[in-house]
Amino acid sequence: MKTIKSIIGGAALLLAAGTAALAARTDLVVGVVLEPPHLDPTASAAAAIDEIVYANLFQGLTRVGRNGEVEPSLAESWDVSEDGKVYTFKLHTGVKFHDGTDFDAEDVKFTLDRARAEDSTNAQKQLFAAIDTVEAVDPQTVKVTLKTPQGAFLYNMGWGDAVIVAPESADGNKEKPIGTGPFKFDSWAKGSAVRLVRNPDYWGDPVALEKAEFRIVPDAAAAIPALLSGDVQAFPQMPVGDALSQIESDPRFVVKIGATEGETILAINNGKEPFNNLKVRQAIAHALNRPEIIAGAGYSEAPEIGSHFSPANSAYVDLTSTYPYDPAKAKELLAEAGYPDGFKATLKLPPPPYARQGGEVVASQLRQIGIDLQIIPVEWAQWLEQVFKNKDYDLSIVSHTEPNDINIYARDDYYFNYSNPAFKEVINTLDVTSDPARRADLYKTAQKIIAEDAVNGFLFQLPKIGVWDAKLQGLWENSPIQANDLTEVKWTD
Repeated sequence: MKTIKSIIGGAALLLAAGTAALAARTDLVVGVVLEPPHLDPTASAAAAIDEIVYANLFQGLTRVGRNGEVEPSLAESWDVSEDGKVYTFKLHTGVKFHDGTDFDAEDVKFTLDRARAEDSTNAQKQLFAAIDTVEAVDPQTVKVTLKTPQGAFLYNMGWGDAVIVAPESADGNKEKPIGTGPFKFDSWAKGSAVRLVRNPDYWGDPVALEKAEFRIVPDAAAAIPALLSGDVQAFPQMPVGDALSQIESDPRFVVKIGATEGETILAINNGKEPFNNLKVRQAIAHALNRPEIIAGAGYSEAPEIGSHFSPANSAYVDLTSTYPYDPAKAKELLAEAGYPDGFKATLKLPPPPYARQGGEVVASQLRQIGIDLQIIPVEWAQWLEQVFKNKDYDLSIVSHTEPNDINIYARDDYYFNYSNPAFKEVINTLDVTSDPARRADLYKTAQKIIAEDAVNGFLFQLPKIGVWDAKLQGLWENSPIQANDLTEVKWTD
């Protein structure tokens, strides 16, 4: 009998072990290039924050889905008044923040009032400028009244800058973020990784992953071995370098080349001499050889752009020929502007390879027409402080990954220092227009104005080169918003 029991017991152990071996894994390490300055999406313009916390930790009234569509989130539904000025949101019930406090209409009112307040530190404060009043009608109902109709209001409420936070925890979200999402913050090893764990009390559909780590992997030299060894199983935006063909031929991995909202530009300080001279900016535009810059930046798949608009958008206009590559014409324009011998300037470059490597090519091209650039590498925190906040720069290279953000050119205090009343009028009209065809026409007009004004050097649309384990499902192929949404990600056998 003893022997039979031992055999049965051993078989049971083997069966259990086999079942465990077949069970799909529930952990994931995601590689990201940039470390965020902090983890509060309502207090910084850094895309690296949203790439970790959007939809995973924090949620808004609405959300932007994987195809760029507006979807319900904390608001399960809404009604809009006939005049387009009053939005009444019905909130989900039973929602709690990660610290156990209840989510209700007062949290929505707090968040929206805080974002639009005079002393707001929200990097996209303009998103909330149309709001006149916010009223918590009852715990599950919020009424938002706008000063004027705003065609993109529901879309705007889906940005990372509009996620809902609680008054009890808002001040601590930079280091210990507390949201309502399906994942909770676990830890942050500065310089290394941010770790999330599944929220057992999540109000919606539970996620498949129990643990997710966002590991900082800044370049191809580190990313390739991390992927090949299995230390990192997914790079939603991989710094692949020259190894793309090698990875594409490896059946262990899936490679998806998608679209982003990342308009990559040579930012120009329009409020500073000599860049306040249109002819100088036009000269710069004629001096830029986009294919060379794209190759130098390591993105052979990137489409060229001639304005601040994604080619994936149905309202896109190809304006790359507005100022074709023509160094001789560029020199003529500099001479007409009073700079026959050129001039010296600075080029501040943040860490991403598209900026550092692309910047070397841009500097070489401008040197050919007499503009001698001193390259100044800066870290992201320095870039945000010096360039974005204080406008202390001549030129810079950056990818603007905020969704559909051509309206930034209408902001008086924006770091480009650009001001054109005609452009502002187009954007003001767009804000109060809901008809899709009319909105598309206005977007096209806006693109043409800033292209002709050569506000910035419009270079290319940042491609999304996603690489991940072939057994992973649910990662986004495109990036209609700054996000690495893990809510539908799971392992298959």
